Amino acid sequence: MAAKKNKRGAVATGLDILRAEGFRRLRGARVGLLAHAASVDGTITHILDLMLEARVKLVRLFGPEHGLHAAAQDMAGVRSSKDKRTGLRVVSLYGATYESLRPAPRELSDIDVMVIDLQDVGSRYYTFAYTAAFTMHACARAGVKVILLDRPNPIGGVLVEGNTVLVPELQSFVGEYPIAVRHGLTMGELMVLFNGPLLPAGEERAKLEVVWMDGWRRSMDFHATGLPWVLPSPNMPTQDTALVYPGGCLFEGTNLNEGRGTTRPFELVGAPFLDPYKLANALTDEEIPGVRFRPVVYQPTFHKWAGQPCGGVQIHVTDPEVFPSLRTGLAVVKHARAQGGKRFEWRKQVYEFVKDRLAIDLLLGRHELRPLLEKKAPLDRLERTWTEDHRRFLEVRRSVLHYR
Repeated sequence: MAAKKNKRGAVATGLDILRAEGFRRLRGARVGLLAHAASVDGTITHILDLMLEARVKLVRLFGPEHGLHAAAQDMAGVRSSKDKRTGLRVVSLYGATYESLRPAPRELSDIDVMVIDLQDVGSRYYTFAYTAAFTMHACARAGVKVILLDRPNPIGGVLVEGNTVLVPELQSFVGEYPIAVRHGLTMGELMVLFNGPLLPAGEERAKLEVVWMDGWRRSMDFHATGLPWVLPSPNMPTQDTALVYPGGCLFEGTNLNEGRGTTRPFELVGAPFLDPYKLANALTDEEIPGVRFRPVVYQPTFHKWAGQPCGGVQIHVTDPEVFPSLRTGLAVVKHARAQGGKRFEWRKQVYEFVKDRLAIDLLLGRHELRPLLEKKAPLDRLERTWTEDHRRFLEVRRSVLHYR
C-alpha cells in the first residue's frame, strides 16, 4: 500500500509510509518509541496518536533534549516521568548528567523493537542525531531491533560545509562524530553512517532498518517538500531558522545574544556593546553570497542580555541554494569580536556537560580556529584549515547516500 502524499505534493516521510502500511512491521512486537513534538505525519498527527489508534503494543516512551513535547529550553535537564494520557513511562535521554544521554539496559529489557522518529536540522551541533545514535548502540548491546523513520534534511542534501575533524578532547554532545558542520544527510543516512563507516570502536553493529522517504530529493529544502513544519525544539520555530543554524549556533559560544528571547532565534544576533550599522557594513564588505545583513536594535525577553537593547544584525537569506551558513556565522563572530574589544567574551560557563573547555572550541571542533578568529584572519584562511578532512568526509558520506 503506497503512502498517501501530502496535498502540496512530493514527500512521504518514513512515518507516512509506516502508517500507510498499517504499522505491520511492528505487529506482535513490544515497542519502544523515541520521538518528540515534530514526530508527525503529513496530516500533522503525532506518531504516538497513530500508534495508539493502530493498537501498537507500546511499552515505553523516550524523549531527547527538550523532552518528548519539546517544551524545555536549551541545556535544561529533563526528568523521566509518566505520560498522563497513556500512563507509559517517559524516559528522558537528556537529564542532569552526561550518563543520562544513553538508555539504561533495564529500560530496554522488555522491548523487541525501538522506533526512532526525530526531525533533524542538518547540523553537527544539533543533538538529536547523537541521541538516536546512542540509543541505537544501546539497542545493539541489548539485542533490540531499531526502526528509524527517515525525514527530510530541512536545509537540503547538496551543500556540505565545514570541518569534520573533532580532536578527542573537543568531542562533546555538540560533536560526537566526525561529520561536517553542515553534513547534507538525512537522519536515516546519518544512522547508516554511525552504524557502519563511523561505528565507534567497541560498539556492536545494530540491527537497523530505515524506513526511507518517498519523493525526497537532495536538492529540496523543507519548503519544497510540502510537509508541515513543527518546532523540533523551542528555538527552531521555522525552516528559515534551520538554514542559518549551522553558523548561528556559534554565537552560543560567545556573550552575544543569538536571538533567543525573540521570535527570530539565530537570525538575530547582537549585544548592547555593538554598533548595528558598523557591524552590518563590515559583514556586507565580506561579500558573502545569498545573504544580506540588516542593522537592528532589539530587546530579548529572556536569555543573554534579557531586557537590554542589543545592537546587531538580522541575517536575511536571499538565495538558499548558495548561502554559506557557516561562513556567515564565522564572519559575524569575527567582526563582533573586533568591534566589541574587551566587552566581547567567549562563553566560559558549562556547555553541554563540559566545564573545562570553551564552548566555542567544542563547536568549532579543532584548536586552531579560535586563535585565527581572534587574529581577524580572512575567512578563506579559516576554511583552508579543513580542506583535506572535508574532502575525506565527502568520500565517506558518498557511501551512505540513499537519495539522488
